[in-house]
Amino acid sequence: MVKPKKYLGQHFLKDKNIAEKIAKSLKNLNNLPVMEIGPGTGVLTKFLVGKSYPLILIEIDEESVDFLKTSFPDGSFELYNADFLKLDIIRVVNNNKFCVIGNFPYNISSQIFFKILENRTLIEETVCMLQKEVAERICSIEGSKEYGILSVLIQLYYKTEFLFSVSEKVFFPPPKVKSAVIRLTKYRDEIEEVKFENLLLIVKTAFNQRRKTLRNALKLLLCEKKHIDDNHHFFDKRAEQLSPEEFILLTKMIFN
Repeated sequence: MVKPKKYLGQHFLKDKNIAEKIAKSLKNLNNLPVMEIGPGTGVLTKFLVGKSYPLILIEIDEESVDFLKTSFPDGSFELYNADFLKLDIIRVVNNNKFCVIGNFPYNISSQIFFKILENRTLIEETVCMLQKEVAERICSIEGSKEYGILSVLIQLYYKTEFLFSVSEKVFFPPPKVKSAVIRLTKYRDEIEEVKFENLLLIVKTAFNQRRKTLRNALKLLLCEKKHIDDNHHFFDKRAEQLSPEEFILLTKMIFN
């Protein structure tokens, strides 16, 4: 049996009913290839193999890779011993659209979501289990204390759904926090007249000083852009008070 490695943030799911429920949460209406991130001992993989869609597994742990090869000897998937965060996704999927599923390691879940956003033109749907606190943050709306950078950026490209909570008791070893499963369904690739890097800069800068009004949080940017009328009512608000769509208007105001 594979020994969970703390430095990789491994907490292996041991409840098959939960695994099946996660697998069934993936709609994948167009039978696109499915990429599982961090399959570990293959508890979720068992409910993904043999389907009508191609399956791709990305696993950084060599011991888990060997275990998966032994457990599924029929070669019913492509298996990459690789770090998802460093993976050349376009090469792996041959620039085709696909879906993502997985039990995301808590210590890198935010980085995984930024990688998903970078590849949003290809990733149509994501179903994942992660720390409940992060799940709630992603699905939260403006005005709530959980609302933040990931909430805005993900909701601008994906419909977010909080599906269900998961007890720490269904993992080995049990984590110190509760987990949850969410689903992201893409509804747009790009935003007209807005560059993603500009949007990212505005959102990150605004939330990095979330207790300040946007007039003060974005002060350096506004000084560079002499044409901006900072009397607009947006600048009297704090970052958490703007909806995702209002961040688009703010970005256009500053960069267009």
